[in-house]
Amino acid sequence: MAGSAVAERFLTSTRAALERFEANPAIGSPAHGISLDIPGLRSWPADDFQVLWFYFEREDHVDVIRLLGERQDIATILAERDQ
Repeated sequence: MAGSAVAERFLTSTRAALERFEANPAIGSPAHGISLDIPGLRSWPADDFQVLWFYFEREDHVDVIRLLGERQDIATILAERDQ
């Protein structure tokens, strides 16, 4: 069990990542969106954790759709979102 110290670090990392790409949505990588033919999909890593935030940039906000571990089968998981 990781404990509350790790949970607090994850929360801090999460807030930092969300603030970063909320302020500048184009900062995220479009690589997964391009390879999976999901227009506009971007990803951004959480510092110190092997997870990626997946989101879409909108005119006045970002739509966060997933938080996935880098070791997960990201392509399969994201492809299933349309089914």
